[in-house]
Amino acid sequence: MENKIKLFAISNQMAERTLDYVEKDLKIDLGRDSGHESDKDEEYYPQFQHSIRSEAREMAIHYELFYCLEVSIRNIVSEKLVSELGEDWWNQAEIPEHIRKNVKDNIQREIDSAFTQRSDDELDYTTFGELGEVVRKNWDKFGDLFNSQKGFNRVMNNLNLLRGPIAHCSPLAEDEIVRLRLTVGDWFRLME
Repeated sequence: MENKIKLFAISNQMAERTLDYVEKDLKIDLGRDSGHESDKDEEYYPQFQHSIRSEAREMAIHYELFYCLEVSIRNIVSEKLVSELGEDWWNQAEIPEHIRKNVKDNIQREIDSAFTQRSDDELDYTTFGELGEVVRKNWDKFGDLFNSQKGFNRVMNNLNLLRGPIAHCSPLAEDEIVRLRLTVGDWFRLME
């Protein structure tokens, strides 16, 4: 009896894997992933075209990766500047005036909207490009953290370009998916 149960379980896994391939190849949803679907808005989500929902599912992987990367970069920058300049680092660090103004305007826009503010940290109100600029302007504080300023600039520029389609709901081309993975690897190599 135990062998029959094992055989049944193995057969079931093989069938599930085959159905996974069918769904992926044909870009269809057979409704087998009930746990994942329960997180979605049941009132509005089903009203979108299947092709859009399928594309969103594929892009979610890249969004999640970039979200983790960007938040970790922001944390690294903030922690480094706090350790170098203290809690009031935002007022002590060399930050271009246009970035300070943009941050101030973004904070005020959130206050005026009566939405919940996203953060108490000014760095969270910078764009990704501005984040890189903050590091470049304060490179003397980061030279021991990253092994190459040119490498840092290249990686941040590539990430900023890759971020565009991810943040603005456009699909990534296959080449750009590969480039994203390579560039994330480059980021981690910068800190070796």
